[in-house]
Amino acid sequence: MQVNVRKNDQVKILSGKDRGKVGKVLRILPAKGKAIVEGINFRKKHTKANPAKGVQAGIIQQETPIQISVLMIVCPECGKQTRIKHKKLEDGSKQRICAKCAGSLDK
Repeated sequence: MQVNVRKNDQVKILSGKDRGKVGKVLRILPAKGKAIVEGINFRKKHTKANPAKGVQAGIIQQETPIQISVLMIVCPECGKQTRIKHKKLEDGSKQRICAKCAGSLDK
């Protein structure tokens, strides 16, 4: 599966309970077609106390993976959600381009 989203990209959620929220991609899981986005798709995990490891009992909120198909990249130059185009440079490498403003998405 081709993944156009990369780590540290700003993305907007298109559907689901977090629809419309914007967050930064923390991690990509290409084999599963999922990504972990900062502040999106929280789940509560109940932990048991373990004094040997210094872990307290309680409820922890964790970000869980979300499908890449519901993410759309937000262009850092124009600030709009956009599709991605690819441009080949003179040296043979590819660069990701904003489909709306033609600004570069790669740093």
